[in-house]
Amino acid sequence: MTEKLLSDEEARNVLKRILELYPDAKGELQWDNKFHLLCAVVMSAQTTDKMVNRVMPKFSKDFPTPENLADAPIEKIEEDIRTIGLYRSKAKHLKETAKILVEKYNSQIPKDKKSLMTLPGVGEKTANVVLAEGYGVPAIAVDTHVSRISKKFHIVGQNATPHEVEQRLEAILPKDEWIKTHHAMILFGRYTMPSRAKGDPYSYLDLNN
Repeated sequence: MTEKLLSDEEARNVLKRILELYPDAKGELQWDNKFHLLCAVVMSAQTTDKMVNRVMPKFSKDFPTPENLADAPIEKIEEDIRTIGLYRSKAKHLKETAKILVEKYNSQIPKDKKSLMTLPGVGEKTANVVLAEGYGVPAIAVDTHVSRISKKFHIVGQNATPHEVEQRLEAILPKDEWIKTHHAMILFGRYTMPSRAKGDPYSYLDLNN
């Protein structure tokens, strides 16, 4: 039996209601420049923003530039981030990324998705966050919340990949709404309809107004 998906108009209505719940939604990671934004997003994979925010002040102080991070002993990087999940592999990715930034990009953070995705530990979601947050480039970063909500409301099929979720959302939303809507979806999934939420997903929205 073919899964019935929402029409573009129905999907836009759901997303509009989510945005109305969180009109001022923005990212919750703490960062002070584009380099530390990139590092924070790499660290945030499979862990919470709160956990990353706890280590960022010391990390940012110890490694203010890509050069500092590239030259640092891997043990020092691990020490700074050991309280977050997968810290060993993330420390390795951070050091390798810093080296590439120094050697290939004059210590600047690339402004295009393709270049960002060549960096160790940087996938499509991470690249989109850096573009949207760091440069204001319209993008939708599909994390677990965005993916789950899109599937719960049948905006996409249950087997949709993160890339397919991204394509669907970008197709139905005006470009100038991509960043704020994706932030609203994250907060909605984090605080209003978490993964343990039961019952009809529409019960978490006011669709009558």
